[in-house]
Amino acid sequence: MPSFLQIDNISKSYGTKVLFDHIGFNINEGDKIALVAPNGTGKTSLLRILAGKDSSDSGGSVRFLRDIRIAFLEQEYDYDPSLTVSQQIHSNDFDEQLRQRRILSELGLSEDSPMSSLSGGEIKRVAIAQLLARDAEFLIMDEPTNHLDIEAIEYLENALKRSRCTLFMVSHDRYFLDRVCNTVMEMDRGSIYIYRGDYENFLSKRDERISNYNAETDRVRNVLRRELEWIHATPCARSGKAKYRKQAFLELKERASDAYISNSISMDGLAGAGYLGKQVIDCKDLSFSWGDKPIVKDFTYNFQRGERVGIVGGNGIGKSTFLNLLADSNHPAVKRGESVRIGYYRQEGIPMDEGDTVMETVPDTRLLEKFLFPHEMWNNRLDRLSGGEKRRLYLLTILMKQPNVLILDEPTNDLDIVTLNILEEYLMEFKGTLVIVTHDRHFLDRLVDHLFVFCGNGVVKDFVGGYSEYRSFMEDRRQQERSRQTAQAAPKPQKEKPSVRKLTWKEQREMEALEAELEALAGEQAELEALLAGGTQDYKLISEASERYKEVRALVDEKETRWLELNEI
Repeated sequence: MPSFLQIDNISKSYGTKVLFDHIGFNINEGDKIALVAPNGTGKTSLLRILAGKDSSDSGGSVRFLRDIRIAFLEQEYDYDPSLTVSQQIHSNDFDEQLRQRRILSELGLSEDSPMSSLSGGEIKRVAIAQLLARDAEFLIMDEPTNHLDIEAIEYLENALKRSRCTLFMVSHDRYFLDRVCNTVMEMDRGSIYIYRGDYENFLSKRDERISNYNAETDRVRNVLRRELEWIHATPCARSGKAKYRKQAFLELKERASDAYISNSISMDGLAGAGYLGKQVIDCKDLSFSWGDKPIVKDFTYNFQRGERVGIVGGNGIGKSTFLNLLADSNHPAVKRGESVRIGYYRQEGIPMDEGDTVMETVPDTRLLEKFLFPHEMWNNRLDRLSGGEKRRLYLLTILMKQPNVLILDEPTNDLDIVTLNILEEYLMEFKGTLVIVTHDRHFLDRLVDHLFVFCGNGVVKDFVGGYSEYRSFMEDRRQQERSRQTAQAAPKPQKEKPSVRKLTWKEQREMEALEAELEALAGEQAELEALLAGGTQDYKLISEASERYKEVRALVDEKETRWLELNEI
């Protein structure tokens, strides 16, 4: 594949913190690259430099080898709440207009909906629609699956798999990475490592790289031990050669301390939950509506000790509202056991004092270390943390209270993959009751025993199993329905008619009229097709022609069906 983007010698720092230093790499045409790194290491900064939204501290260059169209999806979509969806993404380009209308329809969005009325997930769908409608050769995407429901994620997943575009993105969704990307790029300790292949291949090759690095560290430590014996036995200022050797010793000492911590995760004593009695949370005929929109209707269920429930459903369907109801100790239809101690992680987070330090916010040092806050970060103020680091710290403010019921609303948003693995291990060891809303399919498959599926109009169905099992079940049902419809549409064998009757005079006149009408409709259909393909920029005319074209097609189908009925007679 030819290279069309070369990055050379770029750097980025914030204050004294170096994110990356003099890095460079190539992106080839057709690459679909996932950038993987812990929170706070500069992933978003790198994406913004590639998109031309930021610049390198060290100069360097980001050079495209030919003229291409770029589309950039940022984590925070900049939109005007006073506009409609159509106005927000409006384009004067005729081809883009038609593409936008199709994509909006496929994503379940109405062109006339005010942006101010949309949920967070629906706003993200608008951003995705605008990105895809541009049909750009190079897509840069920062956490594209954040705030999307699973249906929208799978739509985007399929669109990117079909596309011939080149893709560079940051995502923590492991299923998404595996199904879309052909390359994983790791940014680690300010350096870049490239792994061709899927996410599983990346994990294997990364472990191999770390093992080799640690083996080299062990070799350096052996050399350091011998040099330390020399230092102790030799006066340091005896000669210039000795001074040089002392400097080399200091460099060896720094390298010898630079080893990777083992990837094995032990949650002994960290994922404990306090005593939880037999009664947890009991719902009896729970109903709630938002305006005239039913969120949940006549919902009755008793949550059990140690139960693990995943909640899935479309954006704006009421999943977060349902969690609020479960956590509401004053709702008459929700009864809570006396021993229940709820830890509720809200999607929107909670206000934290930006002047506080990491240690002041979460004084539990074992939790801090396990969740990737090393000792040197404990005195950092919160205003120096990245968005993902703040989300991680907020999660720890919930976990450090050792709740026996955890209610988690989209806990995977903004967390890096390393933190997600740690959180999964924590929750696997958690002994209490877990209720979780998440769009992360891998997370659901690993952690839950059954799903509450929000179907709309207040209907909630219970499915035993993880998300992949549910997806397979639904696909089987859709296949059965398609087969049933095909069987119904198949022509039935005709019984031999005892006698053949002729058309009545009235039926003969109807058949002649139908032939004339079909000829006229065919002419109108041809005119409309020519107009729609003609490249006119009149949006109103195009919209009217498109609607009339649908009407004409329906009339043709209707009249052809009737003509065939008369012709058989």
